[in-house]
Amino acid sequence: MSAQLKSSTVDQTLILTISNPESRNALGPEICGAGIEALNVAESSRDIHSVIITGEGSSFCSGGNLQRLLGNREKAPEVQSQSIDGLHNWMEVIRSFPKPVIASVEGAAAGAGFSLALMCDFVVAASDAVFVMAYSNIALSPDGGGSWSLGKQLPRQLSSQILMLGEKVSAQQLHKWGVINSITDPGQAFNKALELAERLNQRAPNSLASIKELLNESQELHLNQHLRQERDQFVKNLHHPNSGIGIQAFFDKTKPNYKE
Repeated sequence: MSAQLKSSTVDQTLILTISNPESRNALGPEICGAGIEALNVAESSRDIHSVIITGEGSSFCSGGNLQRLLGNREKAPEVQSQSIDGLHNWMEVIRSFPKPVIASVEGAAAGAGFSLALMCDFVVAASDAVFVMAYSNIALSPDGGGSWSLGKQLPRQLSSQILMLGEKVSAQQLHKWGVINSITDPGQAFNKALELAERLNQRAPNSLASIKELLNESQELHLNQHLRQERDQFVKNLHHPNSGIGIQAFFDKTKPNYKE
């Protein structure tokens, strides 16, 4: 069976399932390209309010295909550069996508699979899930934004430990460090992720989009610049119809029914 990214929906949530069972859901250009296309379509869809990325079967994603990497050593360096550019384009689309993206992790999230989970807004993992950046084990360095994400989320010493030693890290340890949002019983990560998505789907899409944009910019802007961004986003959202719906529902003690 060829590698593919399966797409389905549950209510207002798009489900993207990495399906490459022969290689434990390893990523390839076809999966990254399909991921970009799916999110570009979902961005303009009024019916989609959130996204879950998961893996088929017992693994989330094993990262890159080592056989393909070995073959690429015999080709011009540009071949591998183009392949990584495709992966990085997908990572950038996930990060800039204006709707919440949730990683649902069962089994292994290795290499670029770990990077993929880190690029999402939320991570829900089974208690027996294992995360590893094993690049240094085969004399390579990270891709997929893994060093960027870990460098921002963890102290340098912990990032160095994960990236330089290439040792497995448990879901419990990452949860303790604040990298994972919640841990579930084995086999229940998707159901928990879907519950989270349903909670997010009940909130105003414009508000969530602004929050994601502000978080993305928070590490890059000086305080005075960021305060101006917060001001502009707040004013924009105050004058959006959804703020009137939300404020009135608060006074009426009813559940708000937000619009796109």
